[in-house]
Amino acid sequence: MRKFLVVLDDSRECLNAMRFAALRASHTGAGVTILSVIPPEEYQHWMGVADLMRAEARERIEAHFEVFAKWMRDKQGVNPDLVIREGDPVTEILKLVNESEDIGVLVLGAGSDKSGPGPLVTQMSKNAGGLPIPVTIVPGEMSKERLERIT
Repeated sequence: MRKFLVVLDDSRECLNAMRFAALRASHTGAGVTILSVIPPEEYQHWMGVADLMRAEARERIEAHFEVFAKWMRDKQGVNPDLVIREGDPVTEILKLVNESEDIGVLVLGAGSDKSGPGPLVTQMSKNAGGLPIPVTIVPGEMSKERLERIT
């Protein structure tokens, strides 16, 4: 089964990327994989503190995931998978895309402020030519109604 890969992070635009992936998956009979990457700089402390911080980060990610997963299951009939990785977000996205034959589309949310679309969209755009799958960039300011119409 083809899956849409969407990245769960703390950005506002993540919400529209999640909506788009869930709506497209629902309309096409596909699945959704949600990836969250814990950056390595969060663990530059002593080992015991690093382990505690890692566990807290995973709990926070799982709680956020459950909110999106419940909405996807209840409203769209899609049961998403969660993948949590540690490292550089771009590196981990590229690894997952290359490891998973069932991932067919990467969905990213683009920021709309003056600083640009965001570091993830900027970095992934630079790598897009070498990816084995297409990338869909969803505008962060797109309304829920418009998203529903185009999906």
